[in-house]
Amino acid sequence: MTHEIPDYLHYTDSHEWIDDGGDALRIGITDFAQDELGDVVFVELPEEGESLNSGDACAVVESIKAVSDIYTPVTGTVTATNDGVLDQPELLNTDPYGEGWLFEIDGQVPDDALGATDYREQTEE
Repeated sequence: MTHEIPDYLHYTDSHEWIDDGGDALRIGITDFAQDELGDVVFVELPEEGESLNSGDACAVVESIKAVSDIYTPVTGTVTATNDGVLDQPELLNTDPYGEGWLFEIDGQVPDDALGATDYREQTEE
């Protein structure tokens, strides 16, 4: 199966995406990740104003298959959370790069973030 991997995003080995197109970095899980999880039924997000270090477990996604921690790829302060996924966790399945984003954080894209081509190669292995 081919997964959607937008070229304008940055990616992590743990299947989070980073969008640096706004005032803060927007973080979510990839199409590959949501497919592996199955139907998402619950989401827990970090608190606005919470300080995070890169690699911290900061959110939880529960699906019919598993409960998975989401790790922040960026060190910074959470500036916004997507309350829409709390009410409609299935947005992670139906629109992972749009309405299914998780949180925004101030900070910088890490040097080890993957481009779309490298991430695509990783998910096809």
